[in-house]
Amino acid sequence: MIRPTEGQKIQWDRDGYIVLEKAMQGNDLERLQGSFERCRSEVKSDWLEEIVKGNQPASYFDIPNPLECDDIFIDIVDYPSWYGLLMAFAGDDLIFLAPQVRTVPLSPISYVGWHPDVPHTRPLHMKVQIYLDDVSEDGGAFAYVPGSHRPDVGPCPRYHRLEFMPGHIVIPGKAGDAILFNSYGWHTSMKNKTQEPRKSIILIYEKWSEDQFKPDRFASVADRITTSERRRLFSLEH
Repeated sequence: MIRPTEGQKIQWDRDGYIVLEKAMQGNDLERLQGSFERCRSEVKSDWLEEIVKGNQPASYFDIPNPLECDDIFIDIVDYPSWYGLLMAFAGDDLIFLAPQVRTVPLSPISYVGWHPDVPHTRPLHMKVQIYLDDVSEDGGAFAYVPGSHRPDVGPCPRYHRLEFMPGHIVIPGKAGDAILFNSYGWHTSMKNKTQEPRKSIILIYEKWSEDQFKPDRFASVADRITTSERRRLFSLEH
């Protein structure tokens, strides 16, 4: 299991995020890209119909029930490039909460403003965002305010224009790059001004707690999660 380097530990504590370049490569990345495209194409028409009906936003699209669509979405939850880092930061007591297999099309606005995901009263909450294709700064890239995860920082100002947030950084990347970040920190998806959709996968984790132990959460794929360590990660075993 890959553990964080001293430099990564320092950056995690200080800034609240780590960029993992080339976290997925070769056959693994090609398999993930292929499964993403296949699963998305199977449900895209349903999404478009729901947009017309006013039941779904047009600014982003998540593939429903991705774990049921392809085993690759199960396999990446404990992928070696980030799993050991997540475990280390969670004190080797980690739980997986959900995947978001997301497409962000060209849009004059971002689908979300600056925000933290959870308050500090929740156990440590972390996400990994994996870029499926190259993402430029103006292609809906992830952005973060370094240091905003610390409890003594207080709330950040809310700006209608994302680029006005003081101290933020925009993180473009290549296909297969991943960003591991502390969800207490303020973050957003910048506007996608390009002609290409931003395709990424967001994996959501938290330090294990009784409150989040929900054996029914992944019951639909329980028969495909066979190791004891993975079954604990997926709340299938205590």
